[in-house]
Amino acid sequence: MADDQPDIRPGETTLGFDPGAHTDATLRFIGRIHTPWQRGDCPKNVTSARERAAAEGGQFTVKLDEGFAPGLIGLEPGRGIFLIYWMHRARRDLITQAPRHAQYARGTFSLRSPNRPNPLAMSAVTITSLDPETGEIGIDAIDCFDGTPLVDIKPWTAGVDTPVPLAEG
Repeated sequence: MADDQPDIRPGETTLGFDPGAHTDATLRFIGRIHTPWQRGDCPKNVTSARERAAAEGGQFTVKLDEGFAPGLIGLEPGRGIFLIYWMHRARRDLITQAPRHAQYARGTFSLRSPNRPNPLAMSAVTITSLDPETGEIGIDAIDCFDGTPLVDIKPWTAGVDTPVPLAEG
């Protein structure tokens, strides 16, 4: 659990152990996401981040670590991408949560909260600028703190990434 997290709310429960204490795999962060957001002023989702960016401005960039820039070949401004990032300041021990927008507590896996055993997040963003030599990507907006570690980038492809509704019957 992060040191700067508040106590749990009524209806929330913890796992009773630290999921980060046991290692099944390792990750190598490939860069950092830079935003105007800090704890206390970060939007709750990328839609809100876009609305605030339109109203207030702000710069949103991804800066890849040395050696990863060649992985950007084939991307271009205007293209949608998924950013997969590690919410490094989130709690990892909550298994039920009481979100402010819900009447009752819900299971962590039914929420998009950053507080989860493995605090991975994913946002679909649009590339606004791209420098494949320096490994810097401008993006339209995102809902994470400045300096958030980046795990991966994947291209958004309409035919693959748009859910198909189930047939009624």
